[in-house]
Amino acid sequence: MIDLSSFDVSQILPFIAVGFAAQVIDGALGMAFGVISSTMMVSLLGISPTRASAGVHFVEMFTTAASAISHIAHKNVDWRLFGRLVIPGLIGGVMGAYVLVLNADIARPFVMAYLTGVGVYLLWRAFHTPPKAHRARIVAPLGLIGGFLDAAGGGGWGPIVTSNLLIQGVEPRKTIGTVNTAEFFLTVSVSATFIAAMGFAALTIVTGGLLIGGVLAAPLGAVLAKRVQPRTLLILVGIVLTATSAFSLWRAVAA
Repeated sequence: MIDLSSFDVSQILPFIAVGFAAQVIDGALGMAFGVISSTMMVSLLGISPTRASAGVHFVEMFTTAASAISHIAHKNVDWRLFGRLVIPGLIGGVMGAYVLVLNADIARPFVMAYLTGVGVYLLWRAFHTPPKAHRARIVAPLGLIGGFLDAAGGGGWGPIVTSNLLIQGVEPRKTIGTVNTAEFFLTVSVSATFIAAMGFAALTIVTGGLLIGGVLAAPLGAVLAKRVQPRTLLILVGIVLTATSAFSLWRAVAA
C-alpha cells in the first residue's frame, strides 16, 4: 500500500502523466490504455512488469465499469458474443497473472516482444479496412489468448480482441460494447489474482497516479475521438509502442 507518512507529490507525478496520456489515447481509440500504460512504465520508468500490470488492472476496474454501464444502457452489447468471450477471457487472465507473478524476470523479454508485436499490429490495422459485418466464428480461443496476454503484458485485451473480431466482420458498435463489457470482469479477476498472490503490495503509488491521470484525461479523450482521425492515432500509437518496446526488448536481451 501507499505509505502516506513519507509521501512526496513529485513521486506520483510521472504516473499521473502516464495515466493521462494513456487515457487520452484510449478515449480516442476505444483501446490501448493498458498497453500504453504498461509500455511507458516498464520501458521508460523502470517499473517491473508485475507491478505495472497489477496497477493497470486495478485502475481499469473503475474505467471499464463506467464503460460497461454506458454500453449496456445504449444496447451496444451482443450478449451471445459476451457469453462466448467472457469465460475464456477470465481463465486466460488468471493464468497470465500467475505466470507474471511467478516468473517476473523471465517474463520481461517475452512481455516486451509481445508489446512490440502489438505496436506493429496496430500499424498494420491503420492501413486495412475490416470486411462486411457477419457473425464471428473464432471467439473462445481469442478470449483465452487475449485475457492471458492482457494480464501477462499489462494490457492488450482491446487491441487483440476488438481488432480480431472486427477482422472477422462483427458489427463495430457491438464489438466495442461487448469487448468493453467483458473487460470489466477480466480486470476484476486479474486484479484479485494479483492481490491474492502479492498481497496489497500490488497497490502502490503507481495505482493512485494512473487513476488520477486517467480520470483527468477522460473528457479530453472524448474530444479527440471526434476531431482526430482514428487512423492517425493508430499510426502514432503503433510507432510509440514499437519503438519503446523494441528498445526495452533489446536492452533486456543484451543484459
